[in-house]
Amino acid sequence: MARARKKIQSSMGWSNVSSITVQGLDLSMDILGKLNLGDFAFLEIKGRTPTPEESLVFNAVLGTLVEHGMTPMVIAARLTYLGAPESLQGAVAAGILGMGTTFAGTAEGSARLLQEAIKPDTMLSDLPLLADEIVARHIASKTSIPGIGHNLHKPIDPRTPRLFQLAQENGLSGRYVELMKLVASAAERALNKPGLLPVNATGAIGALSSELEIPWKLCRGLAVIGRTIGIVGHLAEELRNPIAREVWERTEEEASEHNRS
Repeated sequence: MARARKKIQSSMGWSNVSSITVQGLDLSMDILGKLNLGDFAFLEIKGRTPTPEESLVFNAVLGTLVEHGMTPMVIAARLTYLGAPESLQGAVAAGILGMGTTFAGTAEGSARLLQEAIKPDTMLSDLPLLADEIVARHIASKTSIPGIGHNLHKPIDPRTPRLFQLAQENGLSGRYVELMKLVASAAERALNKPGLLPVNATGAIGALSSELEIPWKLCRGLAVIGRTIGIVGHLAEELRNPIAREVWERTEEEASEHNRS
């Protein structure tokens, strides 16, 4: 018996000769000049416009990872642009492809950890034990705990308290934020590393995304949105002040020094 074919249907957007509709809103009249880019992203992801409180927190989440200096991702983008200046999108893609479990992509891992741990009937009083169990499980499997620790920012990632403050002020600080904090504290106790495993920016993003009821499978996408803006900014600077060739030539020279000694 032939399988019934699923109807191909999407509510994301459609267009005709005179208009473009996005999630039921007219792009020209209801969105342009009325929604900022973050609110537009929220509309695309959630299917509705955010409340003022959600807008403030969500825009802060998107802005958190826009810039963090000369990271491997932006170096890759600059070097790719050096080799293929006709393909800016290729350079941006090269940078984004470096987003994973080491750099920026751990927003997904922390959100998954929190969302899989907290059930509908989980109480605040249950969270300390949950945190201890999460840490013990990761120690036993010798896997890193996503969302805590940073190679530079110790004992505090300066982005985290600000994000948690904004969440608190806007009624979006609940069980997920609390569990993320408890996991960091439990890990520091269990590993005897006081002050060395703070909740980092991606841990805060994972917690706030969870408070906003965004599925963990989409959370790396939030990091991609922010970091894409930063990569385009680095390519704009590369146009004004090219340094990629210097990075390439010095790397090649210094990497080859032992062959000349």
